[in-house]
Amino acid sequence: MLCSHGSAGAAPGDRQWTQDPSSHCKFVAPASLSSGPTFWIGACVDGKASGEGMLRRRDGDKAGAAFFGRMKDGLPEIGVVDLTEGYRAGSFSDGDIGGQAESDPQDQIDAFRIAARAARSVSAQYAAEKNSGSARLYEELAKTLEQQTD
Repeated sequence: MLCSHGSAGAAPGDRQWTQDPSSHCKFVAPASLSSGPTFWIGACVDGKASGEGMLRRRDGDKAGAAFFGRMKDGLPEIGVVDLTEGYRAGSFSDGDIGGQAESDPQDQIDAFRIAARAARSVSAQYAAEKNSGSARLYEELAKTLEQQTD
């Protein structure tokens, strides 16, 4: 299990809300993304991240860790955090992805499937913006996420 920090174990009212620096869409990032400028690519309903998409942390001019999954009212529901040391998959609980549900194989399978759909959604958004390089990158990532359930 990867070490978590930040709002892990916090009461719902204590969650640390942040917002995309560009769109100003608000969300709670999984603790394993750690702190730093974080961007949401996906729908923003009533000012909050909603539906399938990606939260991507930026480390200076480089892409950092990312969450691919489903958000509801700005809160992660289920998905995968793609870290340099591997994946963290499952439902959102205690401030992070894959906390207590790590022992449930079906939860992890569902998380990878939803993450793959989210990566494809991000790919489609980049394709619509005529950014074919990023569109290809996220389509390939979607395939990699799907392979985790084989």
